[in-house]
Amino acid sequence: MTSPEDKPAEPARPPRHWAHSLRLRLLAATLVALALALLLSGWILSGLFKEHVMRQFEVTLTQQLDQLTAQLDFDVQGQPLIDPATLSDPRWQKPYSGLYWQIDKVSPNQQTRAGVLRSRSLWDTQLTLTADALDDGALHVHHGNGPQGASVMMIERTVRSADSPDARWRLVVASDSQPTLAAIASFNQTLALALGALALLLALAALAQVAIGLAPLRKMQTALQAVREGRRSRLQGAFPLEMQPLIDDFNGVLDRNAEVVARARTQAGNLAHALKTPLAVLGQAAEQSQARPAPELAALVSEQVETARRHIDWHLARARVAASTRLPGLRTPVAPVIAGLLRVMQRVNAARELSFTTHDTHADLAFAGEAQDLQEMLGNLLENAAQWARAAVQVHVERVADRLVIQVEDDGPGIALAQRETALSRGGRLDERAPGSGLGLAIVADLAQLYGGSIALETSALGGLRVCLKLPAAA
Repeated sequence: MTSPEDKPAEPARPPRHWAHSLRLRLLAATLVALALALLLSGWILSGLFKEHVMRQFEVTLTQQLDQLTAQLDFDVQGQPLIDPATLSDPRWQKPYSGLYWQIDKVSPNQQTRAGVLRSRSLWDTQLTLTADALDDGALHVHHGNGPQGASVMMIERTVRSADSPDARWRLVVASDSQPTLAAIASFNQTLALALGALALLLALAALAQVAIGLAPLRKMQTALQAVREGRRSRLQGAFPLEMQPLIDDFNGVLDRNAEVVARARTQAGNLAHALKTPLAVLGQAAEQSQARPAPELAALVSEQVETARRHIDWHLARARVAASTRLPGLRTPVAPVIAGLLRVMQRVNAARELSFTTHDTHADLAFAGEAQDLQEMLGNLLENAAQWARAAVQVHVERVADRLVIQVEDDGPGIALAQRETALSRGGRLDERAPGSGLGLAIVADLAQLYGGSIALETSALGGLRVCLKLPAAA
């Protein structure tokens, strides 16, 4: 037994980072997007409100300036006159009320004499404007300081007297902008509070959305744990449509693994059962070796070893094919394999003077699998045909749709229809006097089935057996 100190240490896990969490990444992305959207919305709404309020403020001042212009008159000396009683707004009469008017004289050389006339609300102060060139009737808007340093908006207009066209008079109307700015600030504060509350609600909604959206992942984790603990063989449960393809693919992998394990168990059992008889025979022969002549014992051992070898080769071939059938891109040209096998069979059966012929096999014909498996299948078919043929063995290959159709014919005695199923079974020997283990056609049938192909026994035009092998064709 090993002590706890002897146990290998578990590999250190990399430090966790927020970027490794799907939940945190989704929340971070959502909250950043919400923050940017709300900030942009607040900036746009604040700007639009300020622009609207200041525009309304300007429109109101313009109306006051129009009223002042309408009440303007001139005396015989050409001096401006305005009767304060004709002005409707009482703020004109209240000192420092926040609404003011003033008339300045502009000389031809652009010299200005400010405060020729002014409202009582200005009391002992004057409005000071930035000097600028102003066309007659045009409006200019200024921002500056008014009485007592208050921030005011001023609108000016230049007019002329019909009796004294050389004299120009600048009419100015001003109003305290502090209440308007305070209203804008109050709106911005209210807007900030509203957007803050909205941001909190949206953040909570994002948390709920992420929690609900990732809930199927926790459900899948539970299902995976059930599979890992052996309580389930597949992922079970109702999953969203977006996750169902992943669940189906994973279940397909589990099914494939279960199939591989079951096949491995079956092959191990079959191999153990197949080797049991040769080993028993060899054991019995060893016990009786003293009573048996040496040549007879050697023949028996050779026969049983060959039988065991054939069984092992068969199971190894099945295991190799099971591992390679799902590999993409496998491609084996058929013509070189057939040509090499026919040369070998011609040499092996030279004493019998058998004729091995093949029709012209197109160079583009290819098998969608490994070359060793194709050689195993065709080698068994040719060996079986040569064993029973009288004089000739023929091979023909063609492609039908996505299948390779390989036909191996001989002129031997053939196989009766009732015995063909037995000939394809493992260990099925129709003539016990003939050498062999009865595995040749069975190996071909099993390998073809693993590749998704098939094998059929038919009557040949030569009078013997025709084996029709169908395999997947490569592009």
